[in-house]
Amino acid sequence: MLASFAVRKPFNMIFSSPALAQSPGPAAFGARARRLRRSLVSAVIVGGLAAASGLHAQGAPPAPKVTYSTPLLKRVTNWDEYTGRFEASQQVEIRARVSGNLDAIHFKDGQLVKKGDLLFTIDPRPYAIAVESSKAEIARAKAQVLLAQNEVDRAEPLFKTKIVTERDFDQRRANLSVAIASQQAAEAALRNAELNLEWTEVRAPISGRVSDKRLDVGNLIAGGQANSTLLTTIVTLDPINFVFEASEADYLRYSRLAASQNRGSSRDVSNPVQVKLADETDWKHEGKMNFVDNQLNSRAGTIRGRAVFSNADQFLTPGTFGRGRLYGGETDAMLIPDSAIVSDQANKIVLTVGPENKIVAKPVTLGQMDGGLRVIQSGLKSEDKVVITGLANPAVRPGAVVDPQSGEIKQASR
Repeated sequence: MLASFAVRKPFNMIFSSPALAQSPGPAAFGARARRLRRSLVSAVIVGGLAAASGLHAQGAPPAPKVTYSTPLLKRVTNWDEYTGRFEASQQVEIRARVSGNLDAIHFKDGQLVKKGDLLFTIDPRPYAIAVESSKAEIARAKAQVLLAQNEVDRAEPLFKTKIVTERDFDQRRANLSVAIASQQAAEAALRNAELNLEWTEVRAPISGRVSDKRLDVGNLIAGGQANSTLLTTIVTLDPINFVFEASEADYLRYSRLAASQNRGSSRDVSNPVQVKLADETDWKHEGKMNFVDNQLNSRAGTIRGRAVFSNADQFLTPGTFGRGRLYGGETDAMLIPDSAIVSDQANKIVLTVGPENKIVAKPVTLGQMDGGLRVIQSGLKSEDKVVITGLANPAVRPGAVVDPQSGEIKQASR
């Protein structure tokens, strides 16, 4: 009030004060006036600063409120995720085993076939003729055997009476043996001719889905063991395999778990595997491990694993990519809400309430989701006060003082 009164006081009243009336001269009067003006300005500045300080003290924002909780401790099932693809449990290339003209095709491209279904017919006439020729050869051989047998039977009593020499008798017995061998060779040739005739009907060796035909009717087919003509392929769809590559670090961890009997080796135990396709969010497909390779890939540092899945509806197709997860044992873990995790460049960070209610940031390593909560593999302690709500407030940052409220982390009911 003094500063305000001094400013508003008329200038002529200043000159009427007794002190100024006794001034010895104009120079002294001017010096006093300047000192008085400086005093009045200083008073105004001090008063303004005091008022501003009061306003600032009255408008200071309160500490932001946050809710915190210690991590939820729970024993969880570990799942290790891998990318793989489905492969047919059986795959067969259908090739001609005999040469000839392709007479007929007995399937529709892409249809399901059963083991033994007729797929192709190769012109059977040359092979039918070969069968008849082999039968005639057998008849001739049997006649030779009968003749040789009669020769032996007639010579035997004559040999005993010394009418036929021993040399002649041995010759007749040898002729009988040769005739019997010729008959056996003819019979083998007949079986071979019948087999070739049978192979003119190309049948499905397994059940599954057939591919498209590689040749049309009328083409000449080259058969045999080498350079035989590929006609089509068949793959078995039920069951179907899922093949993936696991890292060397995972392989060593699994081996140590098996050695400590905390998890059976997938070579000995059918550990569960779950797969979801590219357009799926849930792990809908469940299978079991049935193979682990006998060595690691020295270049990639991975080892191949395989799981088998039931595919009764034929939905899963060989070549389809999927995201699989393999059972990795059970462990005690700390869980927090996914919303409590923030990113700082390449790191994942959890904000905690430290001493004096100051925010402390802790880098963490994330694990899998379990019941709607995120498993924290490292970076937190069980007694840490994790901020679970209030993170949207920009004032909640490392080093800031907050008003913490106790809360609780709950797992979603299944």
